[in-house]
Amino acid sequence: MIGMRDTMQALYNYVTVSCTEPVRDPLWGTILFPPGFMQLRQVHEFQKLSRIKQLGPTHLVYPGAVHTRLSHSMGVYEIARRMLLVLMKHPDPHFSPIWSMTGIKSFLSAALLHDLGHFPFTHSLKDLSLTSHETLAADIIMNDKQLYRVLKEEIGADPWMTAAIIDDSIDSDSAEVLMYRTILSGTLDPDKLDYLNRDAFFCGVPYGLQDVDFILTKILLTDHGTLGIEELGISSIEHLIFSKYLMYRNVYWNKSVRSATAMIRKALYLGLNDGVITPKDLYGLDDETFRQSLTVCDYPAFSVIKQVTNNQLYHLNLTIPFEKAAPYRERLRDHTARFTAEEALRMRINKKVRHALAPWQVIIDIPEPISFESHVEIVSTSEKNTTFLDTEPIFTKPVIDRFTQVLTTIRIFLPCDIALSESDLFDVMS
Repeated sequence: MIGMRDTMQALYNYVTVSCTEPVRDPLWGTILFPPGFMQLRQVHEFQKLSRIKQLGPTHLVYPGAVHTRLSHSMGVYEIARRMLLVLMKHPDPHFSPIWSMTGIKSFLSAALLHDLGHFPFTHSLKDLSLTSHETLAADIIMNDKQLYRVLKEEIGADPWMTAAIIDDSIDSDSAEVLMYRTILSGTLDPDKLDYLNRDAFFCGVPYGLQDVDFILTKILLTDHGTLGIEELGISSIEHLIFSKYLMYRNVYWNKSVRSATAMIRKALYLGLNDGVITPKDLYGLDDETFRQSLTVCDYPAFSVIKQVTNNQLYHLNLTIPFEKAAPYRERLRDHTARFTAEEALRMRINKKVRHALAPWQVIIDIPEPISFESHVEIVSTSEKNTTFLDTEPIFTKPVIDRFTQVLTTIRIFLPCDIALSESDLFDVMS
């Protein structure tokens, strides 16, 4: 037990006294890094994140939303570090053998580098045939020589372990890797706790604010190595779920933001489909190189990229709620089927009006599936552990499902105001 206590103390010291390098952050104050991490922050692939806006074109609606994926990544690191401090204060003998110095260094590195594979509009392009940003991040970690060296030699992390924590498609039977995955990606993960607070802060809205300090006093590891929360923290989960709903409704899926992202997605779909670009042409771009490399292409559909840059967005011509769209909703999620419907709708519109619309000027927008994570274990001191949905919360599964339904509306965007009816869409889908 003495050796175990000494090990835990050494790990705890690394996350506290070894963090001597300060970086100022408007959200979390002073973020402290171990010296090796300062070299990690200077790696080219990480610095590129300072040139990618966290919320893409959202600044067209909320001018303050110009914060970057780099600042978000540092925030995720800070919350992950604070989580470790809390979890290591309760060295349950069942878990103590899991912790290792290499593991902790790899986890903190994964928290800082989790968005390394992001390129502009990544989240808006999930229905296209592109590699996930987690897999791209893992590839960069394993193949970028400078990054690999800093992780291994300057920090003492395991690059493979860092990549495996980020990308769960990497097979691993390591209990430590699996534990870190549940901490980094889950209902109360540091990613979500940072982006909800940070996005709300920079957009100037109150919806996403979370009481992170209180949440961190209630988290703990369950008896099977996953992140859980004490009973007194149940209200924090409810607050988080409702905050996420409000942020999606008012910020992330604001109609003008949806117009901008849908325009870009349609142009990229056409470009990929016509062989003008390949997926690899998009990986590794930042906001400026994305705009420059695509707008110089002599491809008419890419003209919309300049339009979005200048806030010349398509009009919202028709909104169809969840219930009415139900018969066609899943079909429209497939981008090939959606393009076929868009072309049929374009032909229908061009017969009605004299102005001929081009293929990239008719957009049927349907939000990607959204998950309101609620599968978190509630740890009881007097009774058997349960899950959040078994505690009779206000936000029951039907209520959470209803949140998704309210947000999942089909919108039709056009460059001009044209009177459309629901039957115009339903007829071309029949």
